[in-house]
Amino acid sequence: MKRIAIACTVILLSFAASAQVASGSAGKFYRDAKEYSKNIALFNSKRFLFTNVFGLSSENELIQFEVIPLAAATSGELTTLLYKCDRTKQEGLVLGFYGSYCNSDGSVSQGYAYKNLEKEKATAFLNIIQNAMNDNDRFLTDDYDNNNIYFSYDNIDVLICKTANRFLIRLFWNGFDSNWDESAFKQSKKQFESKLQ
Repeated sequence: MKRIAIACTVILLSFAASAQVASGSAGKFYRDAKEYSKNIALFNSKRFLFTNVFGLSSENELIQFEVIPLAAATSGELTTLLYKCDRTKQEGLVLGFYGSYCNSDGSVSQGYAYKNLEKEKATAFLNIIQNAMNDNDRFLTDDYDNNNIYFSYDNIDVLICKTANRFLIRLFWNGFDSNWDESAFKQSKKQFESKLQ
């Protein structure tokens, strides 16, 4: 009986130790998850861009493009990337979602996906969020975390609330529910505007 209990304990501990992204709240695990997310977002966004945004090139055709990671949310769930392709005259913002998402059948999986916002849409999206925070600051401050605002833009549902003088932004898209902290949002917006002028 004692051997069975030890074997069960070892099996349970091996499952807990082999999780991809830590669910604990202490330092190192979230940094590792963030770095993993940012690396995956940058690496895989390149394929997403040339297959889904620019279009595949014809045989022996060379197309140059840039992709620059702007900021990753501290949660590790969202990374923003700027892209530019002179040949196809396309530039914009890619939102890299990473983490748990809910499938249409209701099952929860771990993965990543990308949402493209061309320059005009990206600029409008970032400005709508900034204006919503500016225009509703007093309402959101009056009752922290209980007063909320939301809107939809290009199939992305955005929920904004405030806690201890910080805005909290959540993006709901394609089964993902991702936190976008205020500092990562502001950094993304500033870099996007300065690099695509």
